[in-house]
Amino acid sequence: MNKKINRKSFFKGIALGTISLPFLIRACGGKNVAQNITAPNILSAKKYRWKMVTTWPPNFPVLGEGCNLFAQWVNEMSDGRLAIEVYGSGELVPGLQAFDTVSAGGADMGSGAAYYWAGKTPAAQFFASVPFGMNAQQLNAWILCGGGMQLWEELYAPYNLVPMLGGNTGVQMGGWFNREINSLADLKGLKMRIPGLGGKVLNRAGGTAVLSAGSEIYTNLERGVIDATEWIGPYHDYVMGFHNIADYYYSPGWHEVGTALEFFINKKRYDALPKDLQVILQTAAARLNIWMLSEFEAKNSIYLRKLVEEEKVSVRFYPPEVLAQLRSFTEEIITEITDQDPMSKKIYDSYQKFRQGAVKWSELTEKVFYNNLQI
Repeated sequence: MNKKINRKSFFKGIALGTISLPFLIRACGGKNVAQNITAPNILSAKKYRWKMVTTWPPNFPVLGEGCNLFAQWVNEMSDGRLAIEVYGSGELVPGLQAFDTVSAGGADMGSGAAYYWAGKTPAAQFFASVPFGMNAQQLNAWILCGGGMQLWEELYAPYNLVPMLGGNTGVQMGGWFNREINSLADLKGLKMRIPGLGGKVLNRAGGTAVLSAGSEIYTNLERGVIDATEWIGPYHDYVMGFHNIADYYYSPGWHEVGTALEFFINKKRYDALPKDLQVILQTAAARLNIWMLSEFEAKNSIYLRKLVEEEKVSVRFYPPEVLAQLRSFTEEIITEITDQDPMSKKIYDSYQKFRQGAVKWSELTEKVFYNNLQI
């Protein structure tokens, strides 16, 4: 440049943004570089402040903690450009209103499990857990690499939501009961906190499924509002104190053999983000997905030992004939749902086709390991 630059005006112009980046580069002798710079290469300094509502109690072990970690990772990766404030169930809205709140724009994103929204769209259940269905790694594979995510996005699009995987519990326990389960007759009249398709199966068996947020379970069980509850596995069960108010602890968790958790994001807010912030959200969700499954695996092994050795809990097993009946009821209910709802049929057909292949593979690998090689 030939003109002499007034230093005071020059730096004032940079601070106020009246001097452009190409001008600055040319001033430093970078004319050719400046010509090659286009707007998408320049990160916006705009900051976004989001609210996340969850179905979990505030700071709840693993689940609520995971949401806090997600927000922390997003903040760190974006260098503070996207800050997310996490609200537990009841802090901003009741937990089971999270889906509607985010859909309407009352919050930017939410965390929960897709089977909570079965009353709005029955097909959502297949993205959380199917009784006697796929385990965590198989469900992850279907959603991420087997076409499941595209179907999930299609399902949530009418609700102005973008879904993302947000964790997995792994195989759960069968639940805590105040009566022994020796036959199918013992499920008749039983009031149990159990969501999703598992709840529908219990209803078919003659029981009554009750859907309630995690923060309400202990009180409901203690006061006799419910006779039984399921809630993930030994770590949470120990922390929540179920062994103090229920006599019988059952395995396996036939109803939830690898339950996926989710983030759901208001689509308009998501689309308004720069591309790099969208990728940061996706990356943080992927990190949380593996962290949560790993954390449950680590903690459940420790707290199962505590329950058995310190609290003297006796773990019971569902009789084979009871499990066989529950599996039969599951097949009946899924057939009824898919016959009545085309979207459910489309999604379940994809789910089941993937599962059949995954089962054949696991018969040659994991099944052999557990039956013959496990010590």
